[in-house]
Amino acid sequence: MSKLEKVGVSDGSDPELGSDGSLYKEDDFSQVYTEEQLNQQVEELAQSYGINQKKLMWKIDLWVVPPFCLLYFLSFLDRVNISNAKLYGLAEDLNLTGNQYNIALTVFFVPYIVFEVLANYCIKFVKPHIWLSTLILLFGGISIGMGFVTTFGGLVACRFLIGITEASTFPSIFYLLSTYYSKAESQRRFSAFFSCTALAGAASGAIAFKINDLDGVHGISAWQWVFIIEGAITMGCAVILFLTIADFPEESRFLNEDERAFLKRKLEILSGSSSAFEIKNTFKDVGKCFKDILIWMPALAYFGLIIPSYGYAYFAATIIQQMGYTAVSANQHSVYPWLCAFGLINITAFVSDRYKRRLPFAIGTSLMAIVGLAMVLGATNAPRVRYAGCFLTASGLYTSMPLIVCWAALNNGSHLRKSVGTAWQIGFGNIGGIIATFIFLAKDSPVYKPGLSTCIAAVVFAMLSMFGYFWALYRINNAKQTDAYRQKFQELSDRDKINAGDRNPRFVYLY
Repeated sequence: MSKLEKVGVSDGSDPELGSDGSLYKEDDFSQVYTEEQLNQQVEELAQSYGINQKKLMWKIDLWVVPPFCLLYFLSFLDRVNISNAKLYGLAEDLNLTGNQYNIALTVFFVPYIVFEVLANYCIKFVKPHIWLSTLILLFGGISIGMGFVTTFGGLVACRFLIGITEASTFPSIFYLLSTYYSKAESQRRFSAFFSCTALAGAASGAIAFKINDLDGVHGISAWQWVFIIEGAITMGCAVILFLTIADFPEESRFLNEDERAFLKRKLEILSGSSSAFEIKNTFKDVGKCFKDILIWMPALAYFGLIIPSYGYAYFAATIIQQMGYTAVSANQHSVYPWLCAFGLINITAFVSDRYKRRLPFAIGTSLMAIVGLAMVLGATNAPRVRYAGCFLTASGLYTSMPLIVCWAALNNGSHLRKSVGTAWQIGFGNIGGIIATFIFLAKDSPVYKPGLSTCIAAVVFAMLSMFGYFWALYRINNAKQTDAYRQKFQELSDRDKINAGDRNPRFVYLY
């Protein structure tokens, strides 16, 4: 039987196996399995391979999640440290005027958005541990270079290059994570990784607070030391990440042959579709994905959340300083909302996985963010209330974002759809980062009414998009139970069936 006939899950005790240990069967979508039946099939599969599932999951968690956490911690650290450097005199030393600081923030997003889908396409041809560790080494070096720029043009050039090198990190990590975990296992792992953005935000403030003591050492200003020290740390960690970053499960270095085969078949059973790792996709295959509403709705939701999230990351320290703190104290106080966000991100993830629900938690945390933004906007004469609003804003936004990204990534069934879906969601969503850099203007200081009002509207838009995504999933789940849908799917070519991934009638969307 051809490998392209790999479409479903086993419904018998003697499944036909391919040469790579994968599961093959004739197309038969009339059989519907309960969650209990699917789990039983996985348990029988584990016994046949002699796999202890709990030990294997611990092994995967140890090898996969921590390196990605470190990778994105470094990535986000080098991305937002410019806000801390600004407090220490970057704008004054480079003679930035008007909106030049905002322009320097914006140019990062242009290549970051453009190269996301292409980067996820390339990662199938260059092993992830080589691809990602090389990019980390490069953007660490560029960050060091930012410490030595003397003009606005030099700053813009460095920000543009950082955008290119970081384009692959975020979507590629979500893409890789989605190939190791089932829908019910994923959120706490995704959020553990994503919570590193909160830790990076906290660390950026804490490092900047300590770096103030280096001001003038060797003739280098404190803002320059921010870039130099954090960039050097990133470059040093690149070597560690080269040795530890996990490749795709099918070619993973830390799994043995039986573990790779079991993991691949387990995820096929639980998802109801093949991973399609073996298929070499074309640009035409990529283009087909963009005709699907399920690729667009999560991207719109993420776009809505990105605007206030980057707005907060880039301007929170400045807002806190304008509450009456010195630059040094503002960097210190910017740490605590990030730490609060770190806790909420991980707690919510465990509860979300426990109840196997995404929408209620994404909506609830988005509402929290709206309340926080309203407090920062409305309490112009109450610094403590504004500061409390920073806690709610950071916690709500940075908890909601991994929920919507994980929700979409695990609802994409094949490698093709995971690759395109995660890259487009992150890439298109980051257009919001461009908006964020131009809604917090110096002339609107210290209230930033236009910026904060836009952020509140953006979160409302994100919530509406989440409801739209939920409704689309609900309708398709119901349609999959009809003979008309199954017949239409049967008419596809074998290759298209596999690339369709989650559109397989056996695949049940999570919401």
